[in-house]
Amino acid sequence: MNKELIISSNGHETAVAILEDDLVTEVFIERDRQRGTVGNIYKGRVSKVLPGMQSAFVDIGLERDAFLYVSEVYDTLEEFDRLDTDAGDDDDDKPEADPDHADGDVNGNVDPAVAAKPQAPPRRNGRDRDRDRGPQPKIQDLLEQGQEVLVQVVKEPLGTKGARITSHASMPGRFLVFMPTVDHIGISRKIDSREKRSRLRRIVREFKKEHNFTGGVIIRTAAGGRSEEDIVADLTYFHQVWTGIRQRTESNKAPAVVYQEESLVAKLLRDFLTKDYTAIRIDNAEEYGRVVKLVERIMPDLVPRVHRYAKSFPIFDEYGVQDEIDKALRPKVWLKSGGYLVINHTEALVAIDVNTGRYVGKRAGRLEDTIVKTNLEAVKEIVRQFRLRDLGGIIVLDLIDMEERKNRQKIFQAFEQELRRDRSPSKAVQVVDVGLIIVTRKRVKQTLERQLTDACPYCSGSGTIKSTSTICYEILAEMQKIRGDLNGHGVVLRVNPEIARALQAEERGVLRDLRAVLGGELTLKPDARLHHEQFDVMAL
Repeated sequence: MNKELIISSNGHETAVAILEDDLVTEVFIERDRQRGTVGNIYKGRVSKVLPGMQSAFVDIGLERDAFLYVSEVYDTLEEFDRLDTDAGDDDDDKPEADPDHADGDVNGNVDPAVAAKPQAPPRRNGRDRDRDRGPQPKIQDLLEQGQEVLVQVVKEPLGTKGARITSHASMPGRFLVFMPTVDHIGISRKIDSREKRSRLRRIVREFKKEHNFTGGVIIRTAAGGRSEEDIVADLTYFHQVWTGIRQRTESNKAPAVVYQEESLVAKLLRDFLTKDYTAIRIDNAEEYGRVVKLVERIMPDLVPRVHRYAKSFPIFDEYGVQDEIDKALRPKVWLKSGGYLVINHTEALVAIDVNTGRYVGKRAGRLEDTIVKTNLEAVKEIVRQFRLRDLGGIIVLDLIDMEERKNRQKIFQAFEQELRRDRSPSKAVQVVDVGLIIVTRKRVKQTLERQLTDACPYCSGSGTIKSTSTICYEILAEMQKIRGDLNGHGVVLRVNPEIARALQAEERGVLRDLRAVLGGELTLKPDARLHHEQFDVMAL
């Protein structure tokens, strides 16, 4: 697969697009005034403890308090002090962390965007953990209102919800992931050479002992063939960053940021860059210089693939990215065959409907064949839209009904195959009886739509307004309510020009009834400043 990274930066906004075989599959946007918070570490203050929900709200200085669940609590700042003195030993026979089954990228590397949580090994799902460790501590025993805690954001604020946070902080590097709240060394299972594993473990152990450096480390797949200098460089960086975090934690009052994640471009290169990328194109000279230096450090062989885009024509327009972004903000997505998808967001889920549209199949073909071809094309595009729009939560796919069981299974298998391209963890279930596929997909940042759009001020984001006829009838009902207070006085009725036009045309019967109800003079006054649904009645 041919991959390219297209980077556009103008000093106010940085946008990055990933192209796979010339198709835009992912878009990341960061604005100077709206930098993402995932990965940032804060010194926060508990604002409310909720025993009934076994969670707490923490003030970390954002617009809304962040949400901390009981399983994400790491026993207060005093526990961090304990880590300075308690240095555990890492034995080869201890259970290993498995980064390849964490929320990782397609190459098996840990994806910091969804945070490989630092956990005391062995780390399993919440239910298994609760069974092994006995009763789960209660939130009211761990936290109290006003208490200061050190937390990391793992999920951006979404809509009316505050950020999701954890006290299990983690900091990803190119070759390692540092986890300050545990003291364990884990190695990616994709590094299968015993000799390489022993060498990497030895490098980390020696550095920790020499620098009295506590905390856990996951050795990522990318570290497999790297030199000792590369591994030590990551460890040195972590040591410096964690020392700085501790100093800022002691000196700053809560709420305060004590660690801020790297820039968008640096994060993407650190986490995604592989030899699969044939080109990295950048339209900003300063950003180009920073990218070259970073690539020289992490993958020097790829420096010749970094290109400065010097044309005056916008880089996103040159490579078709802007057109795809514009399409991603619309509910309808056309397929090459002539079929189309309709993507609708609701409060609870995302619904995707598949239609044949203009595609009528071959002249001598069967209807079932036409439907199967449309569905096959649709599932590929649906997964691309997952990634492009960053759709998350519950997603319901309403495919075109197929009669043959083997065809339904064929479509589901094709869908699961496409999902393997997606870095975000997801699960899919087929509801055979009604022809649906239900997907749950993890999302840690705002959707593309939320990032780039605001709710319509005219309809308040509903997408609809009351019809002209409805407003006319509401005016009539209002007049019937207040006519007793008018004592026969005439009135001036101010309405939106469209309503005034309707009252004098197709709804003139309503205007006639209004005059009859009032029993006096009625002056109709159009006012363009009024909302479509607004009207004013003034007595003369």
